Amino acid sequence: MPKVTIDGKTVEFTSGKLPYHEHGKPESLLDVCLNFGLHLEHACGGSCACTTCHVIVKKGWDNLSEAEDDELDRLDYAPGLELHSRLGCQCVVTGDVEVEIPTWNRNYVSEGGGSINLGDAIPVGKK
Repeated sequence: MPKVTIDGKTVEFTSGKLPYHEHGKPESLLDVCLNFGLHLEHACGGSCACTTCHVIVKKGWDNLSEAEDDELDRLDYAPGLELHSRLGCQCVVTGDVEVEIPTWNRNYVSEGGGSINLGDAIPVGKK
């Protein structure tokens, strides 16, 4: 049973048994977060069209699916890109992983920030 730790909160699930919420790939970090009530931004609905679900993998890099070209191309636009950056909507969990949400992104969209990648598609909050 894979364990996912995101910003210090750990959940465990049985592979193949997680209900799919149609946001990101099945059993992706985003899907796991949605199933367990953990907050992970996903402005584009998990369709690999933004970088709001950008996470930094601290442990368990080999326990995530290999990044595809679409994800790697999108990550090029992520502020704070690191060697172990992934998009939560695209990386499927296959074993224990520990990730953190970059500080710049923790409250960016929630506090009314627009998406860097989607321009005006996500309106900026009213002041």
